[in-house]
Amino acid sequence: MVTVAAPEADCNPRYGKNARIQVVIADERGVEIISTTAPMTDAGAFTFTFRVPAQMAVGEAAVTATPHKVDWCDDTGTNNRVQGAADLERASCAERRKPLTIIR
Repeated sequence: MVTVAAPEADCNPRYGKNARIQVVIADERGVEIISTTAPMTDAGAFTFTFRVPAQMAVGEAAVTATPHKVDWCDDTGTNNRVQGAADLERASCAERRKPLTIIR
């Protein structure tokens, strides 16, 4: 079993009471093995636990977790649900990848 988790953000992102986190696990070959959503708190905290599937390739996999159906993350500490804005660029927090080494 593997647990992916994050604490609440210091910037009060206000994701809402029904917020979800999109968790994607890709294997060594870049094949998405798991792509699902899980509950997330209004301030961004979440815990997602999964069993490594037998078909997952051995090697360095990647784990990404991003707020589900959120426009973007602006790193400023303000609400990041920008309505109707143009010319936005994703900030550094838009997709954080963490390694996950799979061995048998």
